[in-house]
Amino acid sequence: MIYQKVNSDNTSVFEQLWTITNQLRQKLENRFQLNPADFTNDLNSYSSIDGNFQGSLKAFSGTEIDWLVHVLSHNEKSNFSVMRLTVWLGSHIRVPHLTFEFGTLPDIFFYLDYIPRTDLLTDLDYLERYYEPVNQLFLNLQQEASLSMYTSKSVYIRQFMSPIRLCYTSPATNDTVNLIRTFANEMLERWINWVDEAEPVAEDIRTALAERDLFLRRSSAEQDPGNKLAEQMFGKELTDKVVQALWGGDRN
Repeated sequence: MIYQKVNSDNTSVFEQLWTITNQLRQKLENRFQLNPADFTNDLNSYSSIDGNFQGSLKAFSGTEIDWLVHVLSHNEKSNFSVMRLTVWLGSHIRVPHLTFEFGTLPDIFFYLDYIPRTDLLTDLDYLERYYEPVNQLFLNLQQEASLSMYTSKSVYIRQFMSPIRLCYTSPATNDTVNLIRTFANEMLERWINWVDEAEPVAEDIRTALAERDLFLRRSSAEQDPGNKLAEQMFGKELTDKVVQALWGGDRN
């Protein structure tokens, strides 16, 4: 899909999706204190070996957010793009982490999810509090004729996703972009409310929670099946550096 030549031009759709991620990040910056991670500055702009793919990675941390990454890979010639905005909270609360991923392949791909911070099979209170409220939306979107549910071939990725993940492909239309904009903002606002209302985590379990978060953040970055493709585009050295930045491996 990345290298195929397409007759249609979805530049407008790409620009709208990229604008959505920037607007979501602005809302996060309005609510949270965020400090740029200076060691990722050289990844703010990079390109593939052949110069066709452009990349960008910006990372932040703060008092409430342990790690936030905003990433883009884009090839104008093939109408291919993937953009990601992921927020990993600190261990002071147990609210799920938050992730958005959009792409033009050239069809639209989107993934919106709350990343669990506990075992949902055993922590039924957590399941009821954070996932039951979104279950009806998950079910409703399955009835949308324009959407096709996306199923990853990776067993790890399928396990990583929550039971209410919104993960679909769709023709690149303004209607789909508007749908994404609506539900992404709803998920963000709901998540901010959860953060505002969350009870503090007891000091004696924060270390274990932080360790679990870090393991999940690292494994999800390193196990991403897209890394093999990224190596073809950007080379192994640069890809390893991007993956390292995704989970914050070079942080002091």
